[in-house]
Amino acid sequence: MQGRILKGVGGFYYVDTPEGVVCCRARGIFRKEGIKPLVGDMAAISLTHSDDVEGSIDEILPRKNSIIRPEAANIDQALMVFACAEPEPSTVLIDRFLIYFESLDIPRVLIFNKSDLAEDERAEELRTAYAGSGAEIRVICAKEADVREELLPLTEGKMSVLAGPSGVGKSTILNLLCPDAAATTGDISGKLKRGKHTTRHSELFTIGTGSYICDTPGFTAFELRNITAAELRDYYEEFRPYDGKCRFDDCSHTDEPDCAVRSAGDSGEIPQIRYGDYRTIYRELKERRSF
Repeated sequence: MQGRILKGVGGFYYVDTPEGVVCCRARGIFRKEGIKPLVGDMAAISLTHSDDVEGSIDEILPRKNSIIRPEAANIDQALMVFACAEPEPSTVLIDRFLIYFESLDIPRVLIFNKSDLAEDERAEELRTAYAGSGAEIRVICAKEADVREELLPLTEGKMSVLAGPSGVGKSTILNLLCPDAAATTGDISGKLKRGKHTTRHSELFTIGTGSYICDTPGFTAFELRNITAAELRDYYEEFRPYDGKCRFDDCSHTDEPDCAVRSAGDSGEIPQIRYGDYRTIYRELKERRSF
């Protein structure tokens, strides 16, 4: 029997199979080989106790991708959630998210929530700033009645990761997309005789047939460990129209003379938010390399 791992807590893994959710333990061979089952993994399992539907994970099937923070595998897209206001979005953190998921070739949807708490000009500024980033942009108010109908088609037939800092409305969006999430979590907690759900672990919820969403802990910072300063420019799609127009072929687009990208950033042809954050992240990556 095969299925997808929904959640792992205290050595138990819950696997969604055509026969229903099976509570499993991983075979000891995984620990010996340094393999950790991840949320989103496709697994081959066998039943050990049919009466109470318990089983064993026998094999982790090949992954198409995986991420470390949050820990998840086989991701089809990242739904990156930030607030238009309360809290004010960190644009540098937005760039880090965009770069991180693009480096893994994971399609990105950038969702700005709480549009009702921001001036119309601010919401439009955010939409415009990231329009050329390569991510799909949505500006929403999760409290509005029609938001579920807007977001649900984005998730159909996909394994989506819901990521972003705390306080931006990820839980509200999760509850909109998957109203049964709290009940599902309660069933799992009851069987394990553990406390109710807090988002400290990655967890996968079923939205519909073949559609899943991964709820993840909120965090406000992380490092781009897999990106060098020299590679950074390749992750800004807004820079591509200026390829070959700088004086130097290896231009970093920071302080070199006759830099077409810097001129475009200074003039606003490239959104100043994006160019300014590029310079900030570039300096951070350069400083990291020097230590």
